[in-house]
Amino acid sequence: MQFGAHESIAGGVANAIERGKKATCDTIQIFNKSNSQWRAVKLKPDDIDRYFKLQEELGVSVATSHSSYLINIASPDPALNDKSYRSLKEEMERCNTLKIPNLVLHPGSHVGSGEEAGLDKVAEATNRLFDNLDNNQCTLLYEATAGQGTNLGYKFEHLAYLIDMVEDKDHIGVCLDSCHIFAAGYGITDPKDYKKTMKHFDDVVGLDRLRIFHINDSKQPFESKKDRHEHLGQGHIGIEAFGNIVNDKRLKNVPLILETPKGEDLQDDVENLRLLRSLVK
Repeated sequence: MQFGAHESIAGGVANAIERGKKATCDTIQIFNKSNSQWRAVKLKPDDIDRYFKLQEELGVSVATSHSSYLINIASPDPALNDKSYRSLKEEMERCNTLKIPNLVLHPGSHVGSGEEAGLDKVAEATNRLFDNLDNNQCTLLYEATAGQGTNLGYKFEHLAYLIDMVEDKDHIGVCLDSCHIFAAGYGITDPKDYKKTMKHFDDVVGLDRLRIFHINDSKQPFESKKDRHEHLGQGHIGIEAFGNIVNDKRLKNVPLILETPKGEDLQDDVENLRLLRSLVK
């Protein structure tokens, strides 16, 4: 199993590799552009070269990028939907430049238009995206969500519906998040509940579609529909759930990525990863 965390690209994408090494990561997740702005600063050739060189030298890979939270390809508003599509396309292109194999995307919010209408918008934009990408090597991963507000993706059936609607099946997958699925009402703490949840996921979506697993405890209780991440063992999910995950042999090729709170010294990542690795039997 590969263990890692989301690391900042402040100062350039190459710096995320060094931060990953400092945090004891085998692999990392990054934003490939600013998460809080639509505009993307052009990738500099020197930084790209250093990015690839450091991966080789430090032995830290990049398992996935995460798209900007501004993107909402489920939006019924034509202007926002188109702006979101163009931003997503740019992020996919940057993933291809940086040879990042996956890009995680929150399916988005239907903002009152209804779940089916929102899901259809997401599928439509995804098909348009793949039609307009040249020599794409990146897999788009729909992330399971907590179900807050009008967010889509809090049911495994939503993810299955989207995958069924996407024509390019070779470049579509899923990212699970322990906090999100717990908040959405899928039990993972008790071993029996974990088995039931993963069987349901396999039956509805398929474990072969699972490419990334975000590992987070939850500040909020079960089925709260609230997305609030906490350090492992310090939230409502509890440490046993993470033991279930790391010892599930079906997930041996699925990178486990922390998105837990942390300071600049990255010691929180170091401790959470130490704890996670200690659960392997």
